[in-house]
Amino acid sequence: MSGPVTILVVDDEPPARRRLVTLIEALPGFDAIGEAGDGEAAINAVASGEPEIVLMDIRMPGMDGIEAARHLARLPNPPAVIFTTAYDAYALEAFETQAVGYLLKPVRRRRLAEALERAVRPTRAQLAALAAARPVPRGHVSVRRGDELHLIPLEAVRYFEAAQKYVTVHHEGGEDLIDESLKTLEAEHAERFVRAHRSLLVSIRHIASLDKDEAGRPGLRLRGTDERLVISRRHAADIKRKLRAR
Repeated sequence: MSGPVTILVVDDEPPARRRLVTLIEALPGFDAIGEAGDGEAAINAVASGEPEIVLMDIRMPGMDGIEAARHLARLPNPPAVIFTTAYDAYALEAFETQAVGYLLKPVRRRRLAEALERAVRPTRAQLAALAAARPVPRGHVSVRRGDELHLIPLEAVRYFEAAQKYVTVHHEGGEDLIDESLKTLEAEHAERFVRAHRSLLVSIRHIASLDKDEAGRPGLRLRGTDERLVISRRHAADIKRKLRAR
């Protein structure tokens, strides 16, 4: 006989977490195995506890619930996610359109039981569409190293480089492959990154200078490294503009 369904409760408010844990403990067949107070802590808790369901608050300081869920979706065996939210009707419509599970605060026992019984894993496409309806850029990029999920802060990313099917993240700690497109990354992080050519997206904060080589080809020098990136001439003007504005 299998054991109870395991649940991680994620909310930045301790009273809200305690209330959910109490509600879960009153439901047969479910077990609250842990708590977390923000999205990054939730990812670490999922890695150590491997819950089957995550009850995830959306509005949290630091990494919010939707960003955390997008990272969790990259795990080999991601948990089902049910969002808890006090959002208005417009935002709830986005949840319903994407068929993503949610509970409106304050959470009621009957609604919780129903949501847990039909909990499913949201797809990456659903989570990306949900994030687009709530356009707050992620603060991290998630990479898989074996079965482990690692978070790289956007501030540590020097540039993204596309080659064939994958994008390489060049960051202060090294390099990693991700399966996101430059187009998607550029749309989400346009305030922090600039297109340097069709296969290169560079962090504005990491650019030290714009120069030309002996052949007159424009390039970028990055802070904290001797690396020079060759850029396309048609993107040079936009890079100059963004450097002046930073």
